[in-house]
Amino acid sequence: MMKTALSVPLLLLLLPLGALCGGPGDVQETRALQQVDDVQEVRARVKREDNNTPCQENLDSKMLKLQMEELKVSLTALKCQLEEQKKTGSTCNTEKVAFGAALGPDGNRGPFGNDITLVYKVVFANVGNAYSPTTGIFTAPVKGVYYFSFSGHNVSSRGMGLRLFKNDKQTVTVYNHPAGSRFETATNGMNLELEKGDQVCMKLRANSWIYDNANDHSTFIGQLLFPL
Repeated sequence: MMKTALSVPLLLLLLPLGALCGGPGDVQETRALQQVDDVQEVRARVKREDNNTPCQENLDSKMLKLQMEELKVSLTALKCQLEEQKKTGSTCNTEKVAFGAALGPDGNRGPFGNDITLVYKVVFANVGNAYSPTTGIFTAPVKGVYYFSFSGHNVSSRGMGLRLFKNDKQTVTVYNHPAGSRFETATNGMNLELEKGDQVCMKLRANSWIYDNANDHSTFIGQLLFPL
């Protein structure tokens, strides 16, 4: 009888730890369901042994059963929460979003008579597929704080102006002024708070130009730091 009395409290101590959020939704749900099955098995074992135990042991087993009933309610609530997360696509894991791209080996872009959106076609990473190498636009898949950075390379016989846009509003910019005829590089970056669906892109200022080749000097990168 002592063996049963010891194993039940040990299970009660271990089960809450197994219910902690720390893995993918499917794994959490599997563990929660297994815990419910374990509790039901222990309750059945205690019930079978109740009729054959002395008075004190019978009292102890009833107290354990009360504790297990409370635990069952908690596990059921956890199961419902995990099922809801699975339906909505929300999990305890931070969604992974990151991209990095370069203009590619096409030489000079510009000058143009008006601002244009730069399309970075050479993609090094696009985790989450939030960046489009067709349009040059990043679309936030979740609300959160994102980090963006860009660099530009140009021949300084003409200026280079780069503008980081959030939707239709400029955030930060760089400008290389004309200075002889040598290669220049400029870079900048910023953390941006985005709503789901917000769009971020790079624009080349009117009457300026940017250069790139197979060495991928001119780049645009971004990543989700944390969701909100």
